[in-house]
Order: sequence, then C-alpha cells, then structure tokens
Amino acid sequence: MKLVLIALLCTLLGLAHAAPPEGSVTVAGDVQRPAVLSVDALRAFPATGRIEFKTTRDVEGRQQQTIVRGVSLKAVLEQSGLAERDRFDWRKAVVIAIARDGYRAVFSWPELFNTEGGAQVLLAYERDGTPLGANEGPIALHAPNDTRTGPRHVKWLERIEVRVLRN
Repeated sequence: MKLVLIALLCTLLGLAHAAPPEGSVTVAGDVQRPAVLSVDALRAFPATGRIEFKTTRDVEGRQQQTIVRGVSLKAVLEQSGLAERDRFDWRKAVVIAIARDGYRAVFSWPELFNTEGGAQVLLAYERDGTPLGANEGPIALHAPNDTRTGPRHVKWLERIEVRVLRN
C-alpha cells in the first residue's frame, strides 16, 4: 500500500518520468511544448525537416550501403520550442538523447542550430525503406557527420531532454 501511495505522489509531483508508449519518443524539459512523437508523427513532419543519408555497415562480414531516413533533431526542437527566461538561454542549453537502457548522448543547442553537422543529426525511423530493425528500435538517433559516429548513435531512443544550464 505504501509503495502505491509513493508512486502516486511521485507521479502527481512530476518526479517520475513515465515511459513513452512503445515506438515513440518524448521531448521534455526546458521546452515550451512538450511532446510524445510516434513514428507516424515523425513521418508527418514537413519535407524540410526530413533527412536521408547513405551509410555503409558490416552485414555478415561484408560492407553494404544503406539509406537511413528520419527527421532532423533541429526540426523536432523547433516544434517544441526552447523555454527561455532570457534571450541568451539558447547559448547555455544542452540536448540529451536518452535510450531505453539509459545510454545518453549530449549535444549543445548552438551545435545543433549553428553547424552543418548539427543540422544533420536525425531521429531515424527507417532503413532501406523498411522500419528500423530490432537491434536499433523503432526510433534511433544518428549523428552522421561526427568523425566517430558510434558514441552519439542512440538506439531505442526514448527521450529527448532539453536543459538550460543556469547558475
């Protein structure tokens, strides 16, 4: 009984993060419009927000070229909007991509909005015309212009947390 009351209290106070529905990603934190985006919602983004890139990967000991499709992280963040207290908060904002298993990758707001590499970061939902495989989850985050793409490739993306680092 006590555990039920504690869980209810945490939920009411906003201390517990509920997992988003399977196959979706939550955008939360210092944003004006928090959102839960399904794969279908990502597919419905305007064409200007969608990205496609070619990559190679090792499939059974051989290199195979694949095409990954998704929505730019920048477009998703523009839709949610940064909750600024002053006009310089964007300079102090970070974006944390969080996987279901707790893995995290971090980007600065200026990196995403002021660099070509940041503009190419995407929430992927499709590879070679089909949904992402079970090894990546329904939605994965890719940073294709990173020199080493592995550290900021977030499989089974569950949450995008925006934080303004204030004193």
